[in-house]
Amino acid sequence: MKRTYLGEFEEVVLLTVAVLGEGAYGVAITDELDRQTGRAVSISAVHAALHRLQEKGMLSSYLGDATAERGGRRKRLFTVTVLGSRTLREIRAVRDQLWDSIAPQTLPAVSI
Repeated sequence: MKRTYLGEFEEVVLLTVAVLGEGAYGVAITDELDRQTGRAVSISAVHAALHRLQEKGMLSSYLGDATAERGGRRKRLFTVTVLGSRTLREIRAVRDQLWDSIAPQTLPAVSI
């Protein structure tokens, strides 16, 4: 099976949607990315990645209920599809295989 390529940012956005579950919408995804990675990203970059992931079939979305906090507007909520889940598992398997292939003495020790 041919795997669809994901860039690093798309991968972390897809992972973040999986982490958030039913609460995954633009602002929540942006906030979680900042919290998890320490990397400030713009909401427009997140929306662009969400759109690309949806076009690739890795995310689906639906409109949630209107909320008072948003002035009666509805949130677009995202969920990981079966293809998205399979892709994340494949990416993890490749990365795990690569990490397992590194000889322990290859990487210098780093104190944190």
